[in-house]
Amino acid sequence: MSKKVIITQQLPGERLIELAGLCDIEVLNRPQALADACARDELATCQGLICLLTDAIDRPLLDAMPNLEFVSSVSVGVDHIDVQALTRRHIPVGHTPGVLVDTTADAAFALLLAAARRVAEGDRFIRAGNWHPDNRWSPEFFLGKDFSGATLGIIGLGAIGQAVARRAAGFDMRVISWTPSGREVAGVDNVSLEELLLRSDFVSVHLALTSATRNLLDAGKIATMKPGAVLVNTARGGIVNERALAQALDSGHIYAAGLDVFEREPVAMDNPLLGHPRVVVVPHIGSATTLTRAKMVDIAVRNALAALQGLPMPHCVNPQVYSP
Repeated sequence: MSKKVIITQQLPGERLIELAGLCDIEVLNRPQALADACARDELATCQGLICLLTDAIDRPLLDAMPNLEFVSSVSVGVDHIDVQALTRRHIPVGHTPGVLVDTTADAAFALLLAAARRVAEGDRFIRAGNWHPDNRWSPEFFLGKDFSGATLGIIGLGAIGQAVARRAAGFDMRVISWTPSGREVAGVDNVSLEELLLRSDFVSVHLALTSATRNLLDAGKIATMKPGAVLVNTARGGIVNERALAQALDSGHIYAAGLDVFEREPVAMDNPLLGHPRVVVVPHIGSATTLTRAKMVDIAVRNALAALQGLPMPHCVNPQVYSP
């Protein structure tokens, strides 16, 4: 009898054909479908689950899946999954590391540049019909922040943080970093988080969301940032305190911000950050290129294929489940 694997949304890629040859696939492919399936007991007979970062794989859901043998997420981060609960049940959790490094670093730099040079603000200005002959140009028209010679502070010096540092070198920026691992990278000066915030003209966040990093940049930390700094977050919402950031922007202490992630997604329309003209926002698209997403799906399916064949996942978050 074939095993049943649930995929929460339709995924691209030829690997799914190979997967279908080893199991019965059910694609839910609609919002809230996972919770609805849980309520209808459809998950009780499921052995495998391929999910996205938008799917909450929590205790109630796992309790509804007594026959579950693996979870494979099309994501690098796994803060949407109760990994500890799955580890206690000796169930491997797969993820997709490595493939979105350059794509996300590009997105971070796009936000840094857009926020510093007021790109989105200028776009809105023209589209609203506000560019007239009498304000065509002036010495102070849409002034922004210089990149060349500025100091970039990178919070988190993993693969993406390092890729951002390499890009910064092309802009002749001084790069400093604080990272929990203490990792050292050529051309990057490691400093304390406090010193980084005090010195940086630009700050880019590249940490995983954990209990230790949640609300890391709170009101107190944001207050210590260099006046006129630009803050960009392409990591996870919840690392930056959004209310404190909004207040710092309103007061002028923080010059601008670029955000790809929010504590609550989709972001609420009454979020105060959306009302600030110097906040550039995009809808969690850091890895959103055709090639990168295809690679992510390929790895997620390879993880699932290995689990179905009784083999260790190539990219497993909790490899201790394979220990005797």
